[in-house]
Amino acid sequence: MITQIRGKLVEKNPTYAVVDCNGVGYLLHISLNTYSSLPNDEYVLLYTHLSIREDAHTLYGFSTKMEREVFLLLTSVSGVGPSTARTMLSSMTSKEVQQAIASEDVKLIQSVKGIGAKTAQRVIVDLKDKVLKTFDLDEVSVVQNNTNKEEALSALEVLGFVRKQADKVIGGILKETPDASVEILIKQALKKL
Repeated sequence: MITQIRGKLVEKNPTYAVVDCNGVGYLLHISLNTYSSLPNDEYVLLYTHLSIREDAHTLYGFSTKMEREVFLLLTSVSGVGPSTARTMLSSMTSKEVQQAIASEDVKLIQSVKGIGAKTAQRVIVDLKDKVLKTFDLDEVSVVQNNTNKEEALSALEVLGFVRKQADKVIGGILKETPDASVEILIKQALKKL
């Protein structure tokens, strides 16, 4: 119904934004990723999804069409509601969610608050093919990246680094050079840790 809103950003909060559109203020529920990409008080364009339930009409806002697409895919899974999908998109970028689903990374999906083991597996089973097809991901490169990442993380853990910190650093390295080998990942991570 409402697919996008363009207007002046009146209020910005980590969980919602208010956009004034011709004198009407729209409250949009947003993820942390959208929050960090919003300017402070300029004109903005947010892609939206209107969730209609018996007891509420809730408008969700996204800084990119891709984030909205991932949100809609997540909410299509039984047991994943809009608030869980928003939490997931606050914990990870839409790209990371796609990669986690495509590489069947149950642990990463399960690390999101509110998602248990069964729901994480359901997300993967229901969405893997859709994610690979819709976003044109190459399954081989996703699995290889994931294997390299896991090997590098294991090595860094053995060296005494905290997995969570190492995971962030390696994630950053993989964004810059997606096809980095295990050795390159470890060497670059050691410089940044």
